[in-house]
Amino acid sequence: QVQLVESGGGLVQAGGSLRLSCAASGNIFRINVVGWYRQAPGKQRESVAVITSGGITNYANSVKGRFTISRDNAKNTVYLQMNSLKPEDTAVYYCAADTYASTRYWGQGTQVTVSS
Repeated sequence: QVQLVESGGGLVQAGGSLRLSCAASGNIFRINVVGWYRQAPGKQRESVAVITSGGITNYANSVKGRFTISRDNAKNTVYLQMNSLKPEDTAVYYCAADTYASTRYWGQGTQVTVSS
């Protein structure tokens, strides 16, 4: 089992920044890929950014150049630095960990609200 706890969400004005954290515990050695996803009201959950155990990253086109995903292996934590935030970034942000056995674990989510 893998447990994920997100933090760092909140209310910010457009153009501002937030940093989300995803702390992992449990069988973390099983984790291959960690990603950030978001779900806005009335919309499907979408991938925002992912990072592999080897440090390879991938971003949704809508956040490229504004968001940065990174990991601190010593702290078992993955971060999502979000800059130049827009109202359309408003959503619940979820952290997910994919194991080498292709099992996905989800965190509880953290609300990000960007006011115009």
